[in-house]
Amino acid sequence: MPLRVYDTRAREKRIFTPLVENKVSIYVCGITPYSPSHLGHARQAISFDIITRWLRKLNYDVKYITNFTDIDDKIINVANKEDVDFLEVANRNIVNYFEVMDAMNVLRADEYARVTETIPGIIDMISTLIEKNNAYIGNDGVYFEIDTAPEKYGQLTGQTLDMVRSGAGGRVGETGTGKRDHRDFALWKNAKDGEPYWSSPWGNGRPGWHIECSAMSLKHLGETFDIHGGGRDLLFPHHEAEIFQSECCLGKEYVVKYWLHNGMINVDGEKMSKSLGNFRTISETFESINPLALRYALLNAPYRQPIEFNTKMLEESKIHYDRLLTTYITASRKVNLGVWKGYDLLENASESFYTGMNDDFNTRIAVVEVQSVVKKLQELLVNESDLGYISAILAWISEFAGNILGLIPNEKEIDNFSKNVDESRRVISNRVEELLIERQQAREAKNWTKADCIRDELNDMNVIVEDGLEGPTWRIE
Repeated sequence: MPLRVYDTRAREKRIFTPLVENKVSIYVCGITPYSPSHLGHARQAISFDIITRWLRKLNYDVKYITNFTDIDDKIINVANKEDVDFLEVANRNIVNYFEVMDAMNVLRADEYARVTETIPGIIDMISTLIEKNNAYIGNDGVYFEIDTAPEKYGQLTGQTLDMVRSGAGGRVGETGTGKRDHRDFALWKNAKDGEPYWSSPWGNGRPGWHIECSAMSLKHLGETFDIHGGGRDLLFPHHEAEIFQSECCLGKEYVVKYWLHNGMINVDGEKMSKSLGNFRTISETFESINPLALRYALLNAPYRQPIEFNTKMLEESKIHYDRLLTTYITASRKVNLGVWKGYDLLENASESFYTGMNDDFNTRIAVVEVQSVVKKLQELLVNESDLGYISAILAWISEFAGNILGLIPNEKEIDNFSKNVDESRRVISNRVEELLIERQQAREAKNWTKADCIRDELNDMNVIVEDGLEGPTWRIE
């Protein structure tokens, strides 16, 4: 099955064919580092980490660029409040970003573009747009004039500007008095007293929000590239504005071949936001869940779907991830990696894994296949049988759960995981997993007496078992 991706602009899944054979260029809108990274940043970063890993698995030569918007109103506000330089605020939060992303096994991008390092390119793009009469100079900056390219509006949203203004997060009209029309957006903002600024042909100031990514993608990937990614919250106005300014500046019908957008995170049924009090930083979340268990949780749904983030979801993810890793560790202490090909279960799991991932990077299907292989490995370990099969399964997990899904840590982190697993759980973990397998076998054989005895033994260990679609999970009461 060829790789198919959902292109937001086309509003359908399309067979993926890169602009240059065997090469893929990706630009993903990164963070504005005014505060520590939050769960939404984790969802976006892991989504495109998986996309990049899978493209490389398919033998594409991938160049992956993301950015830091290191000058912004919010950064300036924090800096003024703390009486520090704006770059001090940005840099410390960039450090936090790398720390939490490394912990979640997010591979580093090939380059991290920064707005403050792209000012000359931004000024060049704005100058070109003015020369082409797509932009004009107002009394407080430079604006893109929407009416000069009306055919480009709604390319991603499929709606008119007035229909979606209410969903723009307040950033459509963030500057105002120099506009000819309320729909126009800022390319350059004249500096206010005390603000950082750069010199330009239109006076001292700084870039508008949208022009930054157009200039950074042009600098690092050229006039056309394969994939532009980001969260669904960037569809409007940010990515719509990028289409306007990039295509008008460069004279291209399409600058981006495929637009990909990941779904958002809801916390306890509501959109995550500071105003609702349900906002969580990644570092805070690490206090209650292992970083790779959090990665597991965020992979357990296709990247385009929203994720419902709550305590139950976290607990289930911890249980499934612990089962994956403890089983992997137990097997790796018995055998070395083998060759996984030639075993029907693994061949079938691989085929389903490929089918899922080639269907718009469906990690939910991939995770289910990992779970099925882990279940088989547990059964083999209980019976201490067929070390060759155990070795093959270990190699399969290392490749598919490790190299592709990024869920297997390195040896040092495995040691730390083993030491940090809750002692009461660690002591009984292997025995509980054995009993769950025996219980399932007894139920399948309709041996209810044995199943009841196993249940009683689990109760005596204060273990609560919950049966679900993905198999039984357990917790200590």
